[in-house]
Amino acid sequence: MSKRTAACACGQLRITCEGAPLKVAVCHCLDCQRRTGSAFGISAFFARGAVNPEGRDITFRRTAESGHVITFHFCPDCGSTVFWEPEVWPDAIAVAVGAFADPFFPRPEKAVWENRAHPWVKISF
Repeated sequence: MSKRTAACACGQLRITCEGAPLKVAVCHCLDCQRRTGSAFGISAFFARGAVNPEGRDITFRRTAESGHVITFHFCPDCGSTVFWEPEVWPDAIAVAVGAFADPFFPRPEKAVWENRAHPWVKISF
C-alpha cells in the first residue's frame, strides 16, 4: 500500500496518508479562496484510519457556506493549513493537495461551489 506525506511550509506539521484518496475535489468557495490565497482549494479526502498526523497544530473551526462545520489544522510556526476535518463527513480527513508537493498526485474528479469560480478558471476532468 502506498504512503504519501503532506507537510506545512516549514515541515513541522505533517500528515502521512496510506492508500489512494477516497476523493480529490476542487472547491471554488470564497472561504477556500481566502484560506489558500488562490482562486480555489484542492482537497484530497482520506479515511480517518488511514492518516497519521505528527507535529504541533492549532485549530480553527468555521461554518462553511453549506452550513457544515469544518475544523482546520494549521502549523503554529509557519501558518500553513495542512488538513481539516469536515463535520459532514466524520470518517474522513481532508488534506491540502499542495501540501504533498507532488506534481503526480491524482487529479481532481469533481468541483464544488462552481458558482463562485473565477471566470478565467477552466478545469477539465
